[in-house]
Amino acid sequence: MRALLIEDKAYIRKALVNLLETIKTDVDIIGECASVKEAVVVANACKPELVLLDINLTDGTGFDFLDQTDHLSFKTIFITAYEEYALKALKAGAVDYLLKPVDFEELESALNKMKTLSIAEQKKQLSTAKQVWYKNDSTLVLSLSDSFQVIDLQELLFCESDKGYTSFHLANGKKYIASKPLKEYEEQLQKVNFTRPHQSFMVNLKFIDKYDKSGIIFLNNGKKIPVSSRKKEAFIATFLKYNSL
Repeated sequence: MRALLIEDKAYIRKALVNLLETIKTDVDIIGECASVKEAVVVANACKPELVLLDINLTDGTGFDFLDQTDHLSFKTIFITAYEEYALKALKAGAVDYLLKPVDFEELESALNKMKTLSIAEQKKQLSTAKQVWYKNDSTLVLSLSDSFQVIDLQELLFCESDKGYTSFHLANGKKYIASKPLKEYEEQLQKVNFTRPHQSFMVNLKFIDKYDKSGIIFLNNGKKIPVSSRKKEAFIATFLKYNSL
């Protein structure tokens, strides 16, 4: 089976190739890509039968790749480092998701599952998963120590980073702490009017009461957020643009 590996980190691509060799499947990696743009070109040229697809790529998402190759017929197995993304997709009945670092037995199981799934059924499941993906841009699922917590991003005031952990502060006063750094959430938060005025903070623009030119953001609950000198110009531009809409 001709397979295309789409993953933006070279060391993960190498590890997956080694795993596939260990499993001794009939999967033959015919190409490796790190971006949506590159992957679309290679897929159109090589017409793979299987795609091992990372969700977050250098220039977009795995769903962007699927949108641009929906005329091709190939089986898909998603690979992701983000538990919250996997959880949403699994609830939607997606084809299969593997969490990084990929486990030997889980990869083998996914390959076996893929063999029994028809292209038609897969496309139906992928369509559902894509709808859930885009619908859930407004929510975030945090993997906490004892549970998965759904966060409504419209009610999230700000996030604060501290030694590899991130605390989420909601408008209702609740606070949740996740054991991942703030950068892991930055991309999704920026899609829904969050800005990063400081290395340690991301702030919801809709909850900003005022910006003091000394470099302090005042939220409407009284919380003060610092703006770093390096990010000051970019923050002011974003703040003014948001409030002029």
